[in-house]
Amino acid sequence: MRMLKKILASVLLSMSMAAYAADIPVDAKLDYNQGIDFYKLGMYERAIESFRSAVRTYPDYIDAYYNLGTVLEYLKQYAEALSVYKQVYLRNPNDYEVIYKLAYLSSKLEDYKKAAEYLKLIPQSSSYYQRGQELAESIKVSTTLPVQPSNAPSKIASQSGIYENILSPTGITTDNAGNVYVATFSDNTIMKITPEGKRQVFLKSSLINGPISLVSDNAGNIYVSNYNSGNVVKINPSGVASVLVSKLDKPYGLHVEGNMLFITCQGSNSIMRQKL
Repeated sequence: MRMLKKILASVLLSMSMAAYAADIPVDAKLDYNQGIDFYKLGMYERAIESFRSAVRTYPDYIDAYYNLGTVLEYLKQYAEALSVYKQVYLRNPNDYEVIYKLAYLSSKLEDYKKAAEYLKLIPQSSSYYQRGQELAESIKVSTTLPVQPSNAPSKIASQSGIYENILSPTGITTDNAGNVYVATFSDNTIMKITPEGKRQVFLKSSLINGPISLVSDNAGNIYVSNYNSGNVVKINPSGVASVLVSKLDKPYGLHVEGNMLFITCQGSNSIMRQKL
C-alpha cells in the first residue's frame, strides 16, 4: 500500500506543471494544486473536494479529472472513479492509460462485457496493450475484434430498394455487421438502420452540428464532418463521441485510407490530412 501512495504522489506531482496552461482559470489552478497538497497530507476527502471544485470551475480540466479519479480509485470508490475517468476519456479518447483504467474498474464492478469493450480499444502499439491482455485473461474475456473476411457476403440488404422518410439525409456509411448509418443535417442526428430495416437514433449530441459526411474505419469508428461547427467528430464502437479535429473552415467530404483521414474544406478550398 505504501508503494501505491508513492506512485500516486509521483503521478500527481508530474502533472502539476500542466495545471498552468494559459486557458485554465486561476481559481481552478488553485483548487487543483490545493488538492495535491491535501493528498500529500493524507487528507483524501479534502483532496477530492478540491479536485471536484477545479473541474466545476473549468469543466475541461483533464488533469484534475485524472487526479480525482486516481484518488477515488486508491480509496476503492470504484464506481465514482469510473465515472470520473470517463470524463477524461470523453475529452481525450486516445489516452490508453485511462482506457485501461476504465476496463480495470469495470471489471472491479463485475461489468466484464464493458471491460472487454474498453480493452478492445487499446492498440498493440500502446504500452498498455500487454497489461490489457493480462487483464482480459484474468477476467476471461476476449479482446479480439470481429473481422469480416473480404470474400464474405455483406450483411447489408442485397436487393435494390429505398429507405423513406429520413429527415434531410446527408452522409452515409456502413459497418461490418451490416448496419447503415445516416447523418440528418437539420436534426443534428446520426441514425442507425439495421439489416432488418429497424431504425434507431445512434447519436444525438451537442457535438453533432450540421453533419455532412460520414466515414468509418476498420476498427469500427465513425467520423462525422460538422459543417456548422467546423470540426470532425469521432464516434467509437461504444458510441462515445469526441472532437477529433477542430478549427476547420466548412468541412465537407471525408475519406479514410489506412490510418489517415482526408477532409475536404470548402471554406478554405483545401484538403486536410489527419493521422488517426
